[in-house]
Amino acid sequence: MQAEAVRMLKVVQSWDDGVVEDARLAELLRGYRARATFNLNPGLHRRQRSFSWRCGDQEVWRLGWDELREVYAGFEIANHSLSHPNLSDLAPLDLERELRDSRRLLQDWFQQPIRGFCYPFGGFNPAVKAAVRAAGHDYARTVTEVEAVFPPADALELGVSCRFSDPAFWSRYQCARDKGGVFLFWGHSYELRSAALWADLEAKIAHITADPAAEWASLEALLAVQEQSDA
Repeated sequence: MQAEAVRMLKVVQSWDDGVVEDARLAELLRGYRARATFNLNPGLHRRQRSFSWRCGDQEVWRLGWDELREVYAGFEIANHSLSHPNLSDLAPLDLERELRDSRRLLQDWFQQPIRGFCYPFGGFNPAVKAAVRAAGHDYARTVTEVEAVFPPADALELGVSCRFSDPAFWSRYQCARDKGGVFLFWGHSYELRSAALWADLEAKIAHITADPAAEWASLEALLAVQEQSDA
């Protein structure tokens, strides 16, 4: 009798906002050959690194134009809108500009198709979803936590497993692993405010990389396989 094929856990990570700490994060991930998606707001980047906002007592800075391609080389890039507004509050023309102009800029900068989107603040409504689709995106990530990430009922409402810092990270990982499904975690690298937090993230990346039942995956690749199986 032929042995049943082992279902590998697909692990996806998604990081938002294009902040300076992404440079350190990207190098960490490369060290473990870990795949990731970075969601960027091209309208908020300047030629040089620039101050963006304060998070508690910490200043958050965005990467400069001239370093984006080097920092994100080899990773999947997705659109996070032009300027990170609450999309549900925008008039139709402003919404279209936020989605189409940002996608065009990212494709120009990185010379690759931009198929994914990530809703700013996790907010959307039917009109926003329709505009995201019309702008040429194949999927859109939310911040809604779901037990079964994949396949999504609606690729424009792609849920997540948890944040990278969730105390339940490993229990949710194990649940997805037991089912041979998809584990999708997300966050912002500016949240890594201490050496201990960086060490904890690296331990997670190292553990997943070493797990014989898990493999790193990208959202685009997963969706492409799903589309082929549905055809």
